[in-house]
Amino acid sequence: MAAEGVYFRVLGPLAVAVDGVAVAPPRSPVLQGLLGVLLLARGEPLPTGRLAELVWTDRAGETSRESVHVGVSRLRKWLTGLEADRPGGSGGPDRPDRPDRIKIDYQDGYLLDCAADRSDLGRFLALADQARASAEEDPEHVYQAFSSAFAERKGPLLAGLSRIDRSDALVRGLEEEIRGAAMGFAATALDAGRPEGAVAAVSALTAELPFDEPLHAVLIDLLMASGRSAEALQTYRRLSEHLAEELGVEPSEEVQRAHMRVLSANRTLDEREAAPELPPLPPPAQLPPDIPDFTGRSAEVVDLAETLIAGRGTARNRTVSVATVAGMGGLGKTTVAIHVAHQIASFFPDGQLYANLRGDSTDPADPAEVISRFLRTLGMPAPGIPPSLDERVALFRSRLAGKKILVLLDNAASEPQVRPLLPGTAEAAVLITSRNALLGLEGAKLLNLDVLTPAQAVQLTATVIGEQRVAAEPDAAVEIAELCGHVPLAVRIAAARLLGRGHWTLAHLAGLLREEHRRLDELVAGDLEVRAGFEMSYRLLPAEARRVFRLIGLLHAPDFASWTVAALLDRPMAEVQRHLETLIDAHLVGITGVDATGQLRYRLHDLLRLYARELAERDDPEPEREAALRRALGGWLSLAEEAAEHVPGPCYAVMHGPAPRWSPPAPVTTRLLADPVQWFRSERAALVAEVVHACDLRWTEFAWDLATSMEKYCDISGLYDDWRRMHERALALCKETGDKRGEAVIVRGLLEVTTWTSPAGSGTAMARMHTLAVRLLDLFTELDEPTGIADALVALVWTAVARGDTTEALALADRALRISREAGYDGGRMRALHVTACAYGEGNPHEAVECLIEAREIAEGLGNPRVTATVVQFLGVGRALSGDIEAGRRLLDESIMMARNLGDRYLETFSLLYLAKLFVAIGDDRARATIDLALTYSREGNFRHHLADALGVLGELNLAEGNIPEAVACLERSVQVWRTRGWIPFLARALRALGDAQAAAGDHDAARASWTEARELFDGIDDTAGQSSVEERLASADKIG
Repeated sequence: MAAEGVYFRVLGPLAVAVDGVAVAPPRSPVLQGLLGVLLLARGEPLPTGRLAELVWTDRAGETSRESVHVGVSRLRKWLTGLEADRPGGSGGPDRPDRPDRIKIDYQDGYLLDCAADRSDLGRFLALADQARASAEEDPEHVYQAFSSAFAERKGPLLAGLSRIDRSDALVRGLEEEIRGAAMGFAATALDAGRPEGAVAAVSALTAELPFDEPLHAVLIDLLMASGRSAEALQTYRRLSEHLAEELGVEPSEEVQRAHMRVLSANRTLDEREAAPELPPLPPPAQLPPDIPDFTGRSAEVVDLAETLIAGRGTARNRTVSVATVAGMGGLGKTTVAIHVAHQIASFFPDGQLYANLRGDSTDPADPAEVISRFLRTLGMPAPGIPPSLDERVALFRSRLAGKKILVLLDNAASEPQVRPLLPGTAEAAVLITSRNALLGLEGAKLLNLDVLTPAQAVQLTATVIGEQRVAAEPDAAVEIAELCGHVPLAVRIAAARLLGRGHWTLAHLAGLLREEHRRLDELVAGDLEVRAGFEMSYRLLPAEARRVFRLIGLLHAPDFASWTVAALLDRPMAEVQRHLETLIDAHLVGITGVDATGQLRYRLHDLLRLYARELAERDDPEPEREAALRRALGGWLSLAEEAAEHVPGPCYAVMHGPAPRWSPPAPVTTRLLADPVQWFRSERAALVAEVVHACDLRWTEFAWDLATSMEKYCDISGLYDDWRRMHERALALCKETGDKRGEAVIVRGLLEVTTWTSPAGSGTAMARMHTLAVRLLDLFTELDEPTGIADALVALVWTAVARGDTTEALALADRALRISREAGYDGGRMRALHVTACAYGEGNPHEAVECLIEAREIAEGLGNPRVTATVVQFLGVGRALSGDIEAGRRLLDESIMMARNLGDRYLETFSLLYLAKLFVAIGDDRARATIDLALTYSREGNFRHHLADALGVLGELNLAEGNIPEAVACLERSVQVWRTRGWIPFLARALRALGDAQAAAGDHDAARASWTEARELFDGIDDTAGQSSVEERLASADKIG
């Protein structure tokens, strides 16, 4: 033992010494067990559950975490006592500066902070590693290192200690390491001509491992080389009798050859020549054939190969290498495993074993039967195979000891089924496939197999049917791969059908697969069937988990959170979470990640969704299916309408319908909606999909209410295409079903998105807006909804302003303001004042400013920052037009910052546009950079009103700077866009500016045409100043002409 400090022995009975003086270990068997396994772990953390299994063994399931914590706490006190007994050790725990202080820490598990040289095990392993590292350098040094290592060993690990699970991988791995070192010591001793030195170490191990035939074989060789032939023969006889009595088998070929060497050494030359040679058994080669058209998976193949062959039998990897391939049915787990096994077979010259464990059946393979088959393959006669599983495991591991052998366990059911089939030797490797992740399998590296990449799926098709057919219809090949969900089995079946029907085009098969309700029926070829692959996983689920899977299939959302499943089931969240974990373990549900609210997002693969939906339609009554789906949609609607109240956006009157709601528990709702915008961001794809789904089901009240609840989020996030598409679908349904309220609310939102942020359509944008606004007014009038009437009137004000009809605009705005006041509708009042200011426009900026000041007070009272930012930007424009340039610039800058804080590019673009106009007016050099940014945002966001205006500003700026061609180009494009907008005052001004640019370019005819059209437009809107400005230009042109 070490002379100084605390020293532990585990290579034999547990023993402790302090400064060379033996002290008693803890009296409690539990504390002895805890100390022992922590020493065996050598600084690696052991989680609470693992400690319970190691120390409490058969009572681990009944042992609480608190019991483990209490035991560790008591052990800490005992260790503190050891430190306190040392010279200068008083108050051991308060001496953190002492480098050799031994203590228990917690880092994802309990660990013993103890230097390697403070235990016999640490010294043994260090010396054994040193011996292996020097194997090719100095044989004498290797011999001495092994000899010193085994001098530390006094017996089996923790001999006599009952509180330890010796079947655990931690114990088995160390025992195998010691055994491997003994084999190495024997080989070194024989090579060095000093066999006697290794006899004691190997002989002690054979007494502990009476069935370990390779170890007995080397002991026989050592004894014979030491001149102790009689003892060698006696060792063989004892082993032979022991095997016959206990297991009913003969010694292995290896032992018999060692025996023959002893006999041969004692015979005459003639006797040796006459001695029969035992025929060698061929190494097992049980791998199924490799797949000739294996495609893709190169990264996975490399990863698995490296796991299984890197570091076998080295100090870095002291235990058998184990890799598990998991994934849903149809992903090709077995195909990948077999391919990898063939690729690395040459690294395992002692053979390859294979077994199908039937984990997808109701009758999984019995590990005892599997071992029996393996033993027969390894040369064991059937009568000699012992009856019990434990005996078979011991014999199996003995037969594989020291052998470089690969074991492929296909389609495993569970960890208990697999554990007995793992070899004990670090030279072996095990590759497992399973539909379950087998997370409890100690030391196994898990590969969760995913679908193929799109390119790999297309390549698989080409490999099966030929490159030419795929090259002839590449788009159809891509679509087939997508419709198969890039699942290898599905793609292979589709390709097989094409191969068997040479007259089919790829487009024809793609057409068949597009029909969702028939897709699984089409994915059948011979004995291959996608549905059957899924069925294997589904039928092994508990009944309630099967129901959860079926109901999830009713959703159209691409992904979902656990609360959605709680709504489907109308069950508590904790229960739902358990079912989801079961489905995840079975690879029937996947995890896409964590969303912006911190919730896990789940998904069903497209083909699994079709399968689940098919099962639901078969097994769940229609009323139950409908009720579940209505709860889910009601959950989305409940959360969406609550979230929308706190999202800045248009301040329309809130209007909802009678669709039934389902609300998660209050704490869940609070957590989900802590940031409403983030919740919408997380659920956006699901909400869009379920609006379309509700339309398909003709559930009108859900369709329009869900769609309109998303308006504010879509507005501030720039999701105009989602907004428009949802509303167009919902509007068509409302008209079909006669839902006037839904139609009115949808038209109100559709009017907003199609006017300001949508591509050009038939007619002008403002004419379309007028048509919708009139319809909106009629609907809300019929519904007798004053707030809706006010909203419709505000929309009509915009169309009047666009026509240049100031009188009509002001009259409509006054009416909207009056109705809003009577209805107590502050949002309507604010919007009416805003459009009143716009109606006053540039002709009467002072009146506009007064309206906007009042509008700002209302907006700030509403607590809606987007509405406030809108008013502030218009107020900035009004101040600038009133002559207060500095106030105007300051307000525009303020509105830009507000828009950026909101992430609202539309608002920011408007403010940038008018800030650029202000810079142009005062000759500020920042004008060009500002208008360039506004133009970029307008194009990116399809803000066509802003685009037309920005092009006009840039054209006039180019004209002022003398860049005539660019000025003409910008202004021509501005006029073109304004024509699609139908905004007469802006179009007239753009035409006037274009005429100026054309005149500067010397194209006087074009200039006259532009000015003439501008004059007619100014005349039509009674803009005498505009009309006069154009007439002056025409008169000057006539003089020149």
